[in-house]
Amino acid sequence: MPRLKVLQFLTCLDVGGTERHVATLARALDPKRFDVRVACMRGGGPLSEVIEGAGLPIERYPISRLWGPATWRQQRRFGAMLRKERIDIVHAYGLYAIVFAVPVARLVGTRLVIASIRDNGDPWTRAHRRVQRWVCRLAHGILTNAAEVRRRLQEDGYRDDAIAVIRNGVDVERFRPRPRDPVLRRNLGVPADAPLVVCVSRLNPLKGVDYALLAAARLVRRFPDVHFLIIGDGAERRPLEDLSRRLGLEGRVGFTRMRLDVPEILAQAAVSIMPSISEALPNTLLESMAAGAPLVATRVGGASEVLEHGVSGLLVPPCDPHALELAIARLLADPDQAALMAATARARVVEHFSVERKALETAAFYEALLLGRKPLGDDPGEEVGSVLPAAAVPAGPLERRRRQLWDVERRESAR
Repeated sequence: MPRLKVLQFLTCLDVGGTERHVATLARALDPKRFDVRVACMRGGGPLSEVIEGAGLPIERYPISRLWGPATWRQQRRFGAMLRKERIDIVHAYGLYAIVFAVPVARLVGTRLVIASIRDNGDPWTRAHRRVQRWVCRLAHGILTNAAEVRRRLQEDGYRDDAIAVIRNGVDVERFRPRPRDPVLRRNLGVPADAPLVVCVSRLNPLKGVDYALLAAARLVRRFPDVHFLIIGDGAERRPLEDLSRRLGLEGRVGFTRMRLDVPEILAQAAVSIMPSISEALPNTLLESMAAGAPLVATRVGGASEVLEHGVSGLLVPPCDPHALELAIARLLADPDQAALMAATARARVVEHFSVERKALETAAFYEALLLGRKPLGDDPGEEVGSVLPAAAVPAGPLERRRRQLWDVERRESAR
């Protein structure tokens, strides 16, 4: 039986959650059944070396906007490639990639076209969501990574029978507990015995890192040895560094660019935090659980679907630095309880969220649709026993953050 040719299409190859997911999945799909390649709209990025190093070719379709003559030329080029290479499956991730790739793939007769939506709509305007919904009608299936995202899509008018949930997977061997590493800590500027609080995040207004800094300013008074490390990059980096200085956190908070040794750093964490205002199901959450890092996360998106409050970690409301401070303090003050939660979280990820399992689920999803069958729904065993609903973010602050995000995007695209 010939291998199915699968094209994973995404916006860029930066070290973000979706990008890491695609890089991991592309390498985990069975090479005997799938001939996988990758395409993106913005070239470069640290993950391009990882993907090409695994022998997976990358096609690039550089555009600066989703419409106009230059974009149409790239779409014609994309369609020609699909016909020439006889691609069987096009799997597009995120609004930009979906709007670019899905109509072209359907027009040229690709056997299976999938749209992956891995956000809950908060980053987008009503017009963006309307365009995405219209384009997704052309897809054979819509794949999300959290039941909360599926619920939001249903509210927006998507067909329920078109949506499936496959949650993220993590390389549980790469992200694993490790002993304390004095050399790594010294390279990061962290004392050998200091409790370390780690935040792995893109630095944009919806990630809530400013709330983490506000919590840190109070925590350093209670825990004189604690250090914080912000791992990530983005247009908000300089404002966040300025805020850190204004809060008097010099020497206690370190900023690094996004790094490829995140598994080793998470294993050094006394606490890992996810302070986001808006998420679907972030990879950082599962990676922290796999690495054995006690976890505090905001109750947004699908966080409460996989993390059980008080059992495998702590959940707090978004936009609440005081609640974040108290939760971090609880874990710092009781290392034994923190270690028990971390061990419970690690066992849960190993059982339900390994990348090998998710690759099998994705393969089954592809093959069911190709055979004209409705794929199986998400596995209810993956969800914790008592799922808390995602916490609502006040409309005013959310709209301000969205405008800030789009201002940042416009400045970046104008460069």
